[in-house]
Amino acid sequence: MASEFPIRTSDQLTGVLQAFRKESGMSQTEVAERMGLTQQKLSHLELNAQNASADRLLRLLSVLGVELVLRRSEGPSQDLPSGTSYPW
Repeated sequence: MASEFPIRTSDQLTGVLQAFRKESGMSQTEVAERMGLTQQKLSHLELNAQNASADRLLRLLSVLGVELVLRRSEGPSQDLPSGTSYPW
């Protein structure tokens, strides 16, 4: 598996999270137990990652041995019109 996976939309999370879990060799049940969840809750989290809290996603990544790294993209943002700034 490649070492970096740029995520630009929330829909991309599902496939990446499932791939990391499968690469780890753990079943949904094993990951869920480590997170204190049921297998059904973990399945829902994987399929609806865009609706999960940041805390839950970070816990999942930690169980999978994956870190979250934020960096500026190489080109200008496609999401914000030119001259628009982030609210913070």
